[in-house]
Amino acid sequence: MRKKVTKAIFPVAGMGTRFLPATKSVPKEIMTLVDRPLIQYAIDEARAAGIKEFIFVTSRGKGALEDYFDLAPQLEQELRKKGKTELLDILKSTNMDSGAIAYTRQHKALGLGHAVWCARRLIGNEPFAVILPDDVIAAEKPCLQQMVEAYAETGGNMVAAMEVDPERASSYGMLDISEEDGQLVKIKGMVEKPEPGDAPSNLAVIGRYILSPSVLKNLNQMRSGSGGEIQLTDAIAQDIERSDNVYGFRFRGQRFDCGSKSGFLQATVSFGLARAELRDDLLAYLRSIVLEDA
Repeated sequence: MRKKVTKAIFPVAGMGTRFLPATKSVPKEIMTLVDRPLIQYAIDEARAAGIKEFIFVTSRGKGALEDYFDLAPQLEQELRKKGKTELLDILKSTNMDSGAIAYTRQHKALGLGHAVWCARRLIGNEPFAVILPDDVIAAEKPCLQQMVEAYAETGGNMVAAMEVDPERASSYGMLDISEEDGQLVKIKGMVEKPEPGDAPSNLAVIGRYILSPSVLKNLNQMRSGSGGEIQLTDAIAQDIERSDNVYGFRFRGQRFDCGSKSGFLQATVSFGLARAELRDDLLAYLRSIVLEDA
């Protein structure tokens, strides 16, 4: 019987330099999208997919991220006194059970593959998910949940995939496809950040993965790839050669690159418009701006 995916790695060791000076004192992962930090969207998505153990790969200066998931007894007491039960419920949804979260350090920024490798002892010999909080996905059914359901049929390794314009391919890991079957594609190769015109397809890997323990063994080799970093896509590609069991999954939903300022702003507008209590005022403001510029 195929093992369920119950563990997820969240690589959150990056310095967030694109958001300086904000990230001088605030970890990028707890910057707020409307009224929730980026990491909360990732955690909620993982919970919906059945994840029970949450592994954070951190670095120096991420203490505020760790504190976010802790209890806040004084704040909870004040809310209770004032009868603000709705806010109390929202606050409780951010708490994590004792032992559900584990933290491990990535002391040197050697790439995404290295960050995932840092969590190897906490994964053991089980399949696991990787979620990049920078990639926020708005979907009726959360992206990782879609993938877990597909993984139950395929096993192996699975990466979330979306179509990108050819001129943007050099910013992504790109898929070389051998077969297509609806939302699923069979992968025969992966190229990390190819030169313009060299991408084998228009399908790019984005920040959701379901991986087998063999990928961690591949990462043990510490091979440097694109940019001199240890690339996760390279380790996954090794499993194609060995087992031919790597799939791309065309998820249903809209992905926002919240690792960039423009992507973060686009996500803020989109998620704000999706909120009933914010939609009318925000839409009226956006329309007024468009009319002024017309």
